[in-house]
Amino acid sequence: KILEGCDAAIPACEELDLLDSLQGISLRAGIPLLFDPEAYRISCSKLRSNQIMTDCGIPVPLPWPECGFPVVVKPSSQSGSIGVTYADSGEAVEAGLRKIRELGDSPVIQEFVTGKSVSVEVVGNGKEYQSYLTTEVILDRNYDCKRVVCDGSILSEEQDVLFGEIGRKIASEINLHALMDVEAIVASKGLRVLEIDARVPSQTPAAIEAATGVNILERLYSSAIGKDFSCRPEEGSSVYCHLVYKDGILRTCGEKEFSKVRSPSFGKLFGSDLSISDYSPGSDEWRATLIFTGKDRKEAESGFDSAVERIRDLCIVNGFSDESPEVF
Repeated sequence: KILEGCDAAIPACEELDLLDSLQGISLRAGIPLLFDPEAYRISCSKLRSNQIMTDCGIPVPLPWPECGFPVVVKPSSQSGSIGVTYADSGEAVEAGLRKIRELGDSPVIQEFVTGKSVSVEVVGNGKEYQSYLTTEVILDRNYDCKRVVCDGSILSEEQDVLFGEIGRKIASEINLHALMDVEAIVASKGLRVLEIDARVPSQTPAAIEAATGVNILERLYSSAIGKDFSCRPEEGSSVYCHLVYKDGILRTCGEKEFSKVRSPSFGKLFGSDLSISDYSPGSDEWRATLIFTGKDRKEAESGFDSAVERIRDLCIVNGFSDESPEVF
């Protein structure tokens, strides 16, 4: 009954049993499910997806011990930064492995690569594959995404073309029938793909639409019903960011902080072009996701700077923190 009258169903969860049930319900209801269960199962396993990418020549970080130290020890089937350990010694590797055993997962150990973190979305129908715009993903101190930037200058033209080709090649290898994102690092030796995730991304599509007018969910729906799903982006930039205010301190934060929000509302808080927040005047604790747009990155980022100043005027701000991961 929930699906009656809907054009499509879009899952916003990662629970496999629930996703399987939803797939069955959508089939019985005759409603397209904008999701590819098999591609998702591949992307849920870093071991499996890394092997597929290696086999088809996608540049990925070198495996350990071939790469030497430092390395990243991460669980194969967890999302985000859960269970991830930086290791520069055998003892640190063992500590990371213990953490993964406690999660009941299998380990992936790869070289630690540094550089700009980028993402690209790809939609496929099993025959054709379209990669969209590159975004830059900026992390907080806990390696959670605190800010997304959409701008044409994130990569060089050559790198941007290569990244799109990489996305389409992976989509073809896994026979993608929905949407996935590809995450990579722009390392000193070039692009290194970290992982793929075959589900609707939680942040980058909003930044892309704000900057260029391209609605990736519309493109995904078009692919599901047999229509053209290419894009015609406008020129523009956006900055999508998270903030939390508590005990007089304003700080940037990752999206995990928003699990604490209970009554969010939409608007244009603090001079943003779009916001979702549980802010109320006089509140001593609140969280906000803000989107700023501009003709270029500088203009969009100046909107964020102006918002911080407005918050200082409206709230009692004893400090502002914009922390990034430790540089090793």
